[in-house]
Amino acid sequence: MKAVIVCASVSHGNTRRVADTMARVLGAEVVSPEEADPVQLGAADLAGFGSGVFHRRLHPSLTGFVEALPAGRGRAFVFATSGLPELPPGSFTRPLVRLLQGKGFEVEGSFSCRAFDTWMPFRLVGGINKRRPDARDLAAAQAFAEQLREGRGPVS
Repeated sequence: MKAVIVCASVSHGNTRRVADTMARVLGAEVVSPEEADPVQLGAADLAGFGSGVFHRRLHPSLTGFVEALPAGRGRAFVFATSGLPELPPGSFTRPLVRLLQGKGFEVEGSFSCRAFDTWMPFRLVGGINKRRPDARDLAAAQAFAEQLREGRGPVS
C-alpha cells in the first residue's frame, strides 16, 4: 500500500509525533502542506490529513491545501491534536472531512487526542497537557492506523 500523510505541526511537534506514529504503521511519507504534491496524493492508496487545532479549527495551511486540490478519488483519513476537548455541536475534524468528501475522497475515519498547549492564557501556567500526546495517545494512533492498513472499514 502506498500512503502519504499531509501534516501541519507548527507549535510543539505534537501533531507530527502522531503523524510519525501512523506513518510507521502505514509505511507512509509525512509531508507538510507546503511540501505536498497533489500528483503524489493522487497516486497514493491512502492519504492522511492532520494538524493541531487553532481556535477550534485545523491549521489554515492544511485546509487551504485541501481546498486547492483537484477533484479526485481515493481513501483518506483525518487527525488532530488539541489542548482543549471538543465541544458540541461538532468535532474539530468534521469540516475537513466534509471538504475531502466534496473532493471525492472516501474518508474512512478520524482520530484526535489531547496535546501540550501553551496558547494564552495557558502560557501563564506553563501550558496544559504537558506530557501529551503520551504513550496511550500514541498507542491509540497506532491502533487507528492498523485498522486503516487492514481496511476494516470506517473507524473514528
